[in-house]
Amino acid sequence: MSFGSFEELVNYAIEKEKEAAAFYDEVAGQETFSGSKDMLADFANEERKHQKMLEGILSNKGKLSDYKLKWIPDMKRSNYLVEMKYQKGMPYKDILAIAMKREEKALEFYNDAARESKNKDHAKMFKVLAQEEAKHKLGLEKLYDDYMAIQGD
Repeated sequence: MSFGSFEELVNYAIEKEKEAAAFYDEVAGQETFSGSKDMLADFANEERKHQKMLEGILSNKGKLSDYKLKWIPDMKRSNYLVEMKYQKGMPYKDILAIAMKREEKALEFYNDAARESKNKDHAKMFKVLAQEEAKHKLGLEKLYDDYMAIQGD
């Protein structure tokens, strides 16, 4: 994917964060298990934080100096799952699979943006966002593993 400017790239990322928050809000609203509902609502809030971070960078109000980058392990569970479309009432494991794939794609997008950025501050912002998506992905992969273990798989 090619962008004509940094602003175009960030605006695209903002739209993707809005989409992610809307997805998690929708799924949380349909989930009956309170733990799942809370987890999905938390993810929606995290995506809104990412949106605000990106908006802050565009308006030159964003500060990344306090953010410490650290390695987040990748269990790679989502690498072996097929893409699915969300459907109301689908099983919990499928909801987790969709969410993992979404986070995998977001992680890949921000890593690519960081690598291609010529501005070190912009690159750091994208690395920060990649790290955030990696945390989400890891959390979802752990939930998926735990759920599948309970199911005997």
